[in-house]
Amino acid sequence: MNLENQHVVVIGGSSGIGLGVAEACLKGGASLTLVGRSPQKLAEAAARLGATHRVRTFAADVTEEAQVRRLFEEHPPAHHVVVTAVHGHYQPIRQLELAEARRTIDSKLVAAIHVAKHARLEPNGSLLFTTGIAADRPGPGGSVVAAVNGALVSLVRALSLELAPIRVNAVSPGWIDTPFWDRFAGDAKGQRFEQHARRLPVGRVGTPSDIAHAALFLMGNGFTTGEVVHVDGGHRLV
Repeated sequence: MNLENQHVVVIGGSSGIGLGVAEACLKGGASLTLVGRSPQKLAEAAARLGATHRVRTFAADVTEEAQVRRLFEEHPPAHHVVVTAVHGHYQPIRQLELAEARRTIDSKLVAAIHVAKHARLEPNGSLLFTTGIAADRPGPGGSVVAAVNGALVSLVRALSLELAPIRVNAVSPGWIDTPFWDRFAGDAKGQRFEQHARRLPVGRVGTPSDIAHAALFLMGNGFTTGEVVHVDGGHRLV
């Protein structure tokens, strides 16, 4: 996809899926604004991406409306805004810590509302959010994540009408090899990935570049809005 002379804001762009999307956009010719909470991680991501004349960073917590407002006030209008940031918390419902549940809700749903409210976009621009497999295939301990992902799907559909002609879509990843799994599974990550890959029709877990490919499609296809593209290796079918 040709993104020459286009400005893409990637929220959650310092690692994982967001960084994968940023890399793909940069290869397509875009200028980038990477947004994350940690200035250090943002600096490391920008150094990894290179092309420093086309990459700027902005430290912000998108669960805070004032910071989201400032983000878009201080940068030129975007052609596309991609939101991948999330605080995922998994815990059985009867032991659920509500403070952690609220962090998950704020990081994915409330943050999306803040972005939709304040984003300054070019007339043919788009918003792209990230849902996830838990909306369709929830697991034990993942009730809050499943609920938030499902709510985000409904929000995307509503925003595609309210913000038209701005397009609003979502990509729904399955299991993707990101730093999240290093923290979540630790030394068991390799074994869990191998077991999961055997279940999937495609025979492997995903990579950030798989999600980036779908993100580029949704940014570039001017006739697609209010949709969720599932990039899960067939997880919903098994």
